[in-house]
Amino acid sequence: MSKSIDTLAKEAMDLPSDQRLALANRILTSVEPEASPQIEAAWDAEIRERIRRLDSEGVVPVPAAEAFATVKRRLGA
Repeated sequence: MSKSIDTLAKEAMDLPSDQRLALANRILTSVEPEASPQIEAAWDAEIRERIRRLDSEGVVPVPAAEAFATVKRRLGA
């Protein structure tokens, strides 16, 4: 007989945090669609371009917390 989601969740919450993260990653990975080679190539190109701009154009990175706060403020949330 299979366990209920509530039972599984309770058992998962009893695990150490590193094991909970590993379990969450495994579950999420199991439902993610497979990325196409075109999408992977596009992301690779985007990452290379962002690194190039950071290295050569004097772009100043913004801390994530600040960026998220700006987005939240602009969305009126």
